[in-house]
Amino acid sequence: MKTKNILITGCSSGIGKNVAITLHNKGWRVFATCRSKADCNFFKNLGIESFQLDLVEEDSIIHAVNLVKEKTKSRLDALYNNGAYAIPGAVQDIPRCAIREIFEVNVFGQIDLINKCIPLMMSSDYPKIVNCSSVLGFISLPYRGLYSATKYSMEALTDALRRENYNSKIKFVLIQPGPINTDIKKKSIKHFEKWIDWEKSIHQKTYEKKVIKRLYDNNYKDSFYNYELQPNEVTKIIIKVLNSKKPKARYKITFQTKIAQMMIKLLPTNTLDWFFKI
Repeated sequence: MKTKNILITGCSSGIGKNVAITLHNKGWRVFATCRSKADCNFFKNLGIESFQLDLVEEDSIIHAVNLVKEKTKSRLDALYNNGAYAIPGAVQDIPRCAIREIFEVNVFGQIDLINKCIPLMMSSDYPKIVNCSSVLGFISLPYRGLYSATKYSMEALTDALRRENYNSKIKFVLIQPGPINTDIKKKSIKHFEKWIDWEKSIHQKTYEKKVIKRLYDNNYKDSFYNYELQPNEVTKIIIKVLNSKKPKARYKITFQTKIAQMMIKLLPTNTLDWFFKI
């Protein structure tokens, strides 16, 4: 059997890291990409091919795709778009520069990467493009609105890609994790501190009572995010997708994601607004 090739973004920690290591151990040729050289060196020490990829920079995307093209002789079997970050805060407190920056990473860079990888996937038997969405890709929660907007965008664009390529052999799949034990909250702190002037916000009291505690107190859990799964639970779904000739369009991971889907189907908007208010 031919060794299968997969390109993964956002491998520095959490889900991306777990997927990269697990697939490598299962015999896949993994290209684990990270923004920092130090994180790439971690994978190289494990015998996993790794190089830098910054989704903000188009030249970085071009360089990464050219490397994959050269190393695989233009045969990429799968792309897993995992790289993303969050900026906690009320939508009205987030400046335009911050909005532009997060969309560059969470949406524009990922779609650009997909478009550049598609030509490399046409020689694969069952090529797959897997995009990491979220429960926040179909339900928007307070102080998570900007991250949610990027995930809604990825949902819409993935649906469009799947329908535009309906007769193509490439399968476009969305995974929708709920609470997973990763560093995304920890990593979002620097973005919060950079962009959110919460002390001057009309929502100052909410920041003090809720948002600050959620960000900085590792023991704080809100009701919706009270139970977390480990990254390997997402990896199991990724493997299921990669092994399937006809994967589903969406995979919901964690019971919170499944409950949220039921809620938006059954409850009116004003009831959802009351339930998710903060």
